[in-house]
Amino acid sequence: MNRKNEIIPIFFSIDDGYAPFLSVALASIIQNASDAYDYRATVLCNDLSEQNRQRLSALATDHFEIQFVPMGNRLDHIQDRIGNRLRADFFTLTIFFRLFIPAMFPEYDKAIYLDSDIVVPGDISELYRTELGDNLIAAAADHSVVGVPPFVRYIENAIGVDRYHYINSGVLLMNLKRLREAALERRFLELMNKYHFDCIAPDQDYLNALCYGKILYLSSCWDAMPAEGRSPMKAPKLVHYNLFTKPWYYDNVQYESYFWNYAADSGYIAEILETKARYGEKERQADREHLELMLTRAEAISATEENFRTVFHSGKEGRL
Repeated sequence: MNRKNEIIPIFFSIDDGYAPFLSVALASIIQNASDAYDYRATVLCNDLSEQNRQRLSALATDHFEIQFVPMGNRLDHIQDRIGNRLRADFFTLTIFFRLFIPAMFPEYDKAIYLDSDIVVPGDISELYRTELGDNLIAAAADHSVVGVPPFVRYIENAIGVDRYHYINSGVLLMNLKRLREAALERRFLELMNKYHFDCIAPDQDYLNALCYGKILYLSSCWDAMPAEGRSPMKAPKLVHYNLFTKPWYYDNVQYESYFWNYAADSGYIAEILETKARYGEKERQADREHLELMLTRAEAISATEENFRTVFHSGKEGRL
């Protein structure tokens, strides 16, 4: 790999089931990234097969390196309970991996973290060049929840964050130097083991609660999400198929043309089309039920006496 240029580190976290969608994300980044930089994509993985590693590695170029870091049993102490489940319906350790990037990679002072259900029509180096100042992270506010009253009550009463400043953790520019100084991973583990907070979006809620006040808010063009009743953005730089609105499951998803454009070059198009063909009414009904469960749990958690808001506002705990 050509090492003449500055290296931009980009992190992902997946297991075997998400390899096809990571391939689409990688294909989109590689096609649109500036040649003025070199890139190192580090995939923090759990149970990722050798075959999928080889297929993902085939996307690498002279300017774009792809490496894999197995997480093994590093996070075995994080247990599967409903408060640690994503969307309140399934448990995966991969959502917590991003919280350990600062401690695991001391060679970097700054890095990008991306979920794998994204595509990047823009130049990812533009995001990296964003000046963080003394902020711990940069992220976009999650506007998809602002119009959903149970989520608004959850954000403000349980997390203790203003509804318009609750960030989505699927796209992060991380000030790794400052996060190491603040001991992000240690504070996360301390809070989790001491309080066992109930959460709707575990990693995201901890980041919102811990980093509030030290977050640089990105333009929504860096985290454009499909949303019913809202006009799509004309020129998104990054599209995030968050929660249930994924074009590999549903038809007529906003921004789906971006996904299928890059999926054609991912090396996994056959598997992705097969996944969509298998996703039937049974799975869609399960999605509807899981959404209702999220809303119900959001209301219940909002009413609890001990949550992020009460702990931080009382002075029992401090933010980073």
